[in-house]
Amino acid sequence: MKNLLVAQSGGPTAAINATLCGVIEKAMINTAIEKIYGVRNGVLGILSEKLIELKPALFNTTSLQLLCQTPSSALGSCRMKLSDWKENSLEYEKIISVLKKYNIGYFVYIGGNDSMDTVEKLSSYCKAKNITDIKIIGAPKTIDNDLCETDHSPGFGSAAKYIATTFTEIACDCHVYAMPSVSIVEVMGRDTGWLTASSALARCNGHVSPDLIYVSEIPFDIEQFLEDLQCKLSERMAVVVAISEGLKNQEGYYIADAMQNQQTDDFGHKILAGTGRFLEEIVRHEIGCKVRSMELNVMQRCASHIASACDIYEARLLGNAAADRVINGFSGEMACIKRTSNKPYQIEVVFSPINKIANRVKFVPREWITEQGNDVTHELIDYVMPLVQGEMPVTYHNGIPVHFKL
Repeated sequence: MKNLLVAQSGGPTAAINATLCGVIEKAMINTAIEKIYGVRNGVLGILSEKLIELKPALFNTTSLQLLCQTPSSALGSCRMKLSDWKENSLEYEKIISVLKKYNIGYFVYIGGNDSMDTVEKLSSYCKAKNITDIKIIGAPKTIDNDLCETDHSPGFGSAAKYIATTFTEIACDCHVYAMPSVSIVEVMGRDTGWLTASSALARCNGHVSPDLIYVSEIPFDIEQFLEDLQCKLSERMAVVVAISEGLKNQEGYYIADAMQNQQTDDFGHKILAGTGRFLEEIVRHEIGCKVRSMELNVMQRCASHIASACDIYEARLLGNAAADRVINGFSGEMACIKRTSNKPYQIEVVFSPINKIANRVKFVPREWITEQGNDVTHELIDYVMPLVQGEMPVTYHNGIPVHFKL
């Protein structure tokens, strides 16, 4: 018998623990698995041997259900980039030695694009070194929804639900005053505008806001932005704007670079903040009306009290499928969602080679963005709408939600 290891990595989501739950419950009923290990802080935790047994903590359905309503990464996370094993194999040798020490035959890594880079490197190392007794599978998560090969990623639906809800509430607040105002709401999305685009769902229950939507895929022109604002202000007193944090100009530079310290993370990604504040100052100077900027920040990925039931269900389903797949001897793949029907909404789980996913980016299709580049089309709304459906039962104590802690 072999043991199974599961870890989480990258930015947390409201659904990442549901995937963890899916992995654990599948491994618990499989007679080929003796022990189920989790590791603190992803691949970094493997190097420092921060392994913990999960069965004692998650032995019943109540604990697993509570885990599903808990946001963020219960096992902790990391943003560690493995070296190219062909240039430096020391990290790989250490990881494999730890896995063998704990009799790990199956490893499920839950994460986004950078995490799938780790899955690709580890699985290719094992293949090259003829290590056949350790299988590695990726399970997707990312609120950015930028993973290729999968129709969408767990975490996105819940974040989209939070964003759409928040925009409806902002709209209610902004339209109470009889004076011109602009509210700029900055939404996460360094390279892609999926989350920003999902703000359009706020209109589905009768709101007009957001009035303008600017996603990362379209070069941002400040002069055109000001013209768009003036046009909207001529129609109504209050204008609400959704912007991606990763807006770039025609030359490909982040428009808020002037406000940044140019720091990057371990994967070389710029640490972004301040795009909304940057535009707020421009609007205040050029238009002169009341203006404020808001950054939704980490609330987009940790608002489990308004998680999408569809999202949580699919996250758990993918965890189940990933565990089953790796136990059956497959490696170097990622569990993916294939949408087979939109009305009624139906999916199936498929698996794709990890080299088709790692270090690639899925962008919002250009045809789902208006010709003017300041809004999205009905196709985008039709795509996102099924993913935000349903509400999860939430356990409360002392008037606030209860969260699971390992």
